[in-house]
Amino acid sequence: MNLEQYRKSIDEIDTELISLFEKRMDVVSKIADFKKENNLPTLDRKREAEKLDEIANKVRDDLEPYAHTLFDTLFELSRVHQSDLRRSPTALSEEVKEAISNTENLFPPTATVACQGVEGAYSQLACLRLFAKPGIQYFKTFDSVFSAIENGFCRYGVLPLENSVAGSVNNIYTLMQTRNFKIVRSVRMKIDHCLLTLPDVKLEDIKEVVSHEQAIAQCSVFLDRLGPDVKITRCENTATAAEMVANSGRRDIAAISSQRCIELYGLSCLARDIQDSANNYTRFICISKSLEIYPGADRTSIMMAVAHRSGSLYKVLARFYALGINLTKLESRPIPNRDSEFMFYFDIETSVYSEEFARLLESIQDICAAEFKYLGSYSEIT
Repeated sequence: MNLEQYRKSIDEIDTELISLFEKRMDVVSKIADFKKENNLPTLDRKREAEKLDEIANKVRDDLEPYAHTLFDTLFELSRVHQSDLRRSPTALSEEVKEAISNTENLFPPTATVACQGVEGAYSQLACLRLFAKPGIQYFKTFDSVFSAIENGFCRYGVLPLENSVAGSVNNIYTLMQTRNFKIVRSVRMKIDHCLLTLPDVKLEDIKEVVSHEQAIAQCSVFLDRLGPDVKITRCENTATAAEMVANSGRRDIAAISSQRCIELYGLSCLARDIQDSANNYTRFICISKSLEIYPGADRTSIMMAVAHRSGSLYKVLARFYALGINLTKLESRPIPNRDSEFMFYFDIETSVYSEEFARLLESIQDICAAEFKYLGSYSEIT
């Protein structure tokens, strides 16, 4: 046989497969009706495990891994189809619907906003991008920002989430596992770092550089050029570092901070744009205590802990794929005090008004047997 004849055989087999697939999904539809009438869950893990074992025993040994993947995907498609046929409002979908209805049409131009650090921090600059006239309250730690939101001291909080060079802000992801909040907006902001000192200080005088760990990571190449004798000191915030230098009276210390801190703290700039990459962006999230979903929301963030067994995360990703939802962020963090268990953070890209989003909300519990946390739906400013 030549290639064309082989392809013809494949086409004939595929035609048979399509017919069998349709028959199978017809039976799946009947199963969905039965489960709905008898209030049974869509997912039957025991049945799926038994089927996969049965298939492994029937197929040739060399094809067993492929057969496992094929039927695992088929089971996922069957669950999606059952969920679609059984669709009904859930507590989460009703909460989202109510938030869309009750949220104002325009994002507020002014509000009391919590930021970590002091005046001149990048969080402040992000806040000024989000709000026209914010009333900013500064807090020493990220944890305090979350507390200010939870306790109603501030309506909103602005927090850095990830940087294009240094990666995720680990403390934020850890705190998100336990704090009560919702994301209402995000902003992607270009970060240009400066090396700031007291007036008339020369570069060769510098013996210590102080800044936040993320800024230090973003300027590693520049710092390496200063030599091994220069001490690198981490502090809570880039603006706090600038304030420390201004109050130190020392002529051998410098801060990595924003250009805004030059005039704010009476400092001089020894070097500008010292970050490793010109394409240096940080993404900030704006959080609130209550769920607010403003018009144009096309990004959703969720967290979930999946079962600690082979294929659990794959099944979650397969559901996103089956629903046609684009995943833009996947982050994992160990769950405190629980060995080998992880919380996964997802950013998905779909409009809150889309059919795919509605289907996800009404079927999410089918793919998440453990903890699940809906963090909000929002739009991002660039």
